[in-house]
Amino acid sequence: MYVAVKGGEAAIRNAHALLAQRRRGDASVPEIGLDQITGQLSLAVDRVMAEGSLYDRELAALAIKQARGDLIEAIFLARAFRTTLPRFGASVPVDTGAMRVRRRISATFKDLPGGQVLGPTFDYTHRLLDERLATNTATNGGSTEADTAASTTTGMLPLPLAGEGWGGGTASTPDAAPVGEIPAPSLPSPASGRGFSGALAHTSGETAEAPAGPMPRVTDLLGDEGLIEPAPADDGTPPRDLTREPLSFPADRPLRLQALARGDEGFLLALGYSTQRGYARTHPFVGEIRFGEVEVSLHAEELGFAVPLGEISVTECQSVNQFKGSATQPPQFTRGYGLVFGQLERKAMSMALVDRSLRFAELGEEKSAPAQDEEFVLSHCDNVQATGFVEHLKLPHYVDFQAELDLIRRMRAEHADEAEAQAPDMAEAPHKEAAE
Repeated sequence: MYVAVKGGEAAIRNAHALLAQRRRGDASVPEIGLDQITGQLSLAVDRVMAEGSLYDRELAALAIKQARGDLIEAIFLARAFRTTLPRFGASVPVDTGAMRVRRRISATFKDLPGGQVLGPTFDYTHRLLDERLATNTATNGGSTEADTAASTTTGMLPLPLAGEGWGGGTASTPDAAPVGEIPAPSLPSPASGRGFSGALAHTSGETAEAPAGPMPRVTDLLGDEGLIEPAPADDGTPPRDLTREPLSFPADRPLRLQALARGDEGFLLALGYSTQRGYARTHPFVGEIRFGEVEVSLHAEELGFAVPLGEISVTECQSVNQFKGSATQPPQFTRGYGLVFGQLERKAMSMALVDRSLRFAELGEEKSAPAQDEEFVLSHCDNVQATGFVEHLKLPHYVDFQAELDLIRRMRAEHADEAEAQAPDMAEAPHKEAAE
């Protein structure tokens, strides 16, 4: 039960004004723009879009700015705005096999058709603070002035441009290097499919594009030999829409994947980590992680075919898990799947881990861990719901607390009366024992 607070409108208005003042910060410092947030805090924007279930980079950047960088608050704002938008229809399922890849790696096979595309990633950094970023000495290409100087004296190429990645194709070697510069070393062609693709940044600051054309999935390569379970067939049944109807149990896999895709990254990461430490006995191989752009289309009934609407950036993770087989199925690998907006590899991997754990029943496995409990996972992975329920404790609970206060006082009074009544008996007990 709640009680209305009267007379606090002026205080609330002052709190709003103070919030706006703190959000703006020092007025002598230029205000951050949405283009800066989308361009320089792109991973934060990706998370707000993914967990806010709304693909719009500018709106996500606005939510981050309004929330003072609190991503869960920004996700809440994105969800709230999403509810005001009209719904025109459902898009055709995206084909990640036709993705315009900017990053694609596999932990299962070194040599892949199309090669491994490192792309923009923190995986190979040393996790050391770069003081040059504090002084804004980084060039527009993402490398710093020191990187450029080092490349001219050591013959090492600077890092690839941010967002462009290590694509297929090789860096071109200039016909004649300028005086004082060392020509870029020749690189093996990635067309051979061996090792990592070699599109390094040129000394001139340009970058080769990512490989053109679709890349086969690792799971397809395993599927050709029957070594992994087949992908689930599409029976034409439209999946339930978690954004339009409440979550109910039991939940089928499409509904579970919807909940995980917009679930909190930290919660899923903890659950995925628990499965690797023995709570569900899941330690998969990353069959493939790919990040890039996919085309979104809408089937136009009046035209009779799908009309392209544009492209979105997504990250897909397919995990390869061991399975000992059953009486009806031979030993084979099984799948875990994750797909999210933007470049959120940690989220996609965690999603794949939890997805595989939740499939224990259909694979005839024993339920032994929290990550396998469908109701526990899906009921607690949504950070907007979790935030609302936790933070509602800050709201007035005056009536409830007064009731609890009266109850504890009454219980203390009853306890005191009982203690007082037992006091004479307790005092006589030593004398009786002495007499005996």
